[in-house]
Amino acid sequence: MTTQTTLPFSTEQINAVQAHIKKTWKTLMRSHEHLLQSAKDTKLEHKPGNPWLVYISPREDCPNVQSILERSLSPDEMQQIEIRTLPTEVEAIQDHEHGLLYLPGSYVVPGGRFNEMYGWDSYFILLGLLRDEEWDLAQSQVDQLLYQVQHYGTILNSNRTYMLSRSQPPVLSMMVLALFQHTKDEAWLCSAVPLLEQFYYYWVVPPHLNAATGLSRYYAFGEGPAPEVLFSERDEEGRSHYDRVKEYYKTFEVEDYNVNLYYKRDKDQLTSLFYKGDRTMRESGFDITNRFGPFSIDILHYAPVCLNSLLYQTEQDLMQINEILGNAQLAKQWRDRADIRRDRIDQCLWDEEKGLYLDYHLQSGDRRPYEFATTFYPLWMGLASQSQAQRVVENLSLFEAPGGIFTSTRVTGNQWDAPFGWAPLTLIAVQGLHRYGYHTEGDRIAHKFLAMVFKEFERHGNLVEKYDVERCSAKVSDEICFGYSSNEVGFGWTNGVVLELLAALTHPKKM
Repeated sequence: MTTQTTLPFSTEQINAVQAHIKKTWKTLMRSHEHLLQSAKDTKLEHKPGNPWLVYISPREDCPNVQSILERSLSPDEMQQIEIRTLPTEVEAIQDHEHGLLYLPGSYVVPGGRFNEMYGWDSYFILLGLLRDEEWDLAQSQVDQLLYQVQHYGTILNSNRTYMLSRSQPPVLSMMVLALFQHTKDEAWLCSAVPLLEQFYYYWVVPPHLNAATGLSRYYAFGEGPAPEVLFSERDEEGRSHYDRVKEYYKTFEVEDYNVNLYYKRDKDQLTSLFYKGDRTMRESGFDITNRFGPFSIDILHYAPVCLNSLLYQTEQDLMQINEILGNAQLAKQWRDRADIRRDRIDQCLWDEEKGLYLDYHLQSGDRRPYEFATTFYPLWMGLASQSQAQRVVENLSLFEAPGGIFTSTRVTGNQWDAPFGWAPLTLIAVQGLHRYGYHTEGDRIAHKFLAMVFKEFERHGNLVEKYDVERCSAKVSDEICFGYSSNEVGFGWTNGVVLELLAALTHPKKM
């Protein structure tokens, strides 16, 4: 038996949004011809007249790259950039010397202040490119991430030098397989395997690995304040995000963690461990939330649901890739790894009493009772049992909002908490529900999210980074107290999720 849902919006509305997204891929695309545009970065201070810096991997043929760029850019544009070879010791790059990291092919950026390629954004962007039959750009989007692993050691938070010390949630294997389903290029797939394995091992050895549990954590390698935060995340009074954090610590009692680890009250000073936690929180992609205590600064002490679910999927994907390539023995090894991780997730991250997946404190052995939409990741990845999925669905009312899915159940003044909702978490919840047969619930959430997006598109003429899913509004800035408060226009992952949800709703489903 199949069923097809009735959409709560018109064909004209759908066509208008789809046409807008199709056009937006071109405005969000960056290539050699856009290098000057890409090099510009509003998140750092830049003195007028100074060239914008572009760094090339030392493994590259730098004279050849220079020649390619000179053919792609006008003499005037070349004068506005300065090309350097990335130093071996990236810590030697001073704050005023940060710049763009060269990528050889075209890629799509999220939009607005995010004028560079981002790690986990790229997965949802890829889904949209594939739905829109932008085959060449989809291929290049994945290839640039593989290039990052080969030349910069991992997939970066973004291709800026100040992001070299941190990654983002591991979605590369999912992207490789999604693209392969279209190309069927086994030679390319085979060439990607060593880089997929390299990226996987970034996450499963110390300091990302917690040996006692066998689970992984986020861990950024940089030290001190994040340069982009110091300059760009300021409020109307000119206070940086870090100034506002100190004010919070002076004003409120913190019970979620030992604040003395992160703030010296007598000196009104944030500690080096605070900045390590702050950078690590940004590696998680959820910046900012109180998921791991205020500002998620205690994130270093947790095994997160999202990261370990994605690593389970990576293991499953490498199993599937090896099966495709005829490597049965290797496929079994990856299957065994995935089975072990699933057992560890069940043991540490599943809370039977609450019926939710919760993050696990590596020192206390307790799960943090903070309801967060990452509880849908195990459903999305298919690692939950049917009974576990049912328990999560029984808690759906905690997260379901007029405009889709609340990021968390707490209102904190952070953008990755209530009342805000984000396209990726909406898609993850919807696909997770569908995977376990909860089509009515999944479709209902998809309808709510799309109805909100379409309404706001008609009102403002664009798609944005995030929404207030309580009020079904794109106006969010007045509610955000920490980090940056703008709502960026574009927007890469919202574009991709809208197309993916529309496809799911318009294709009949087996019941």
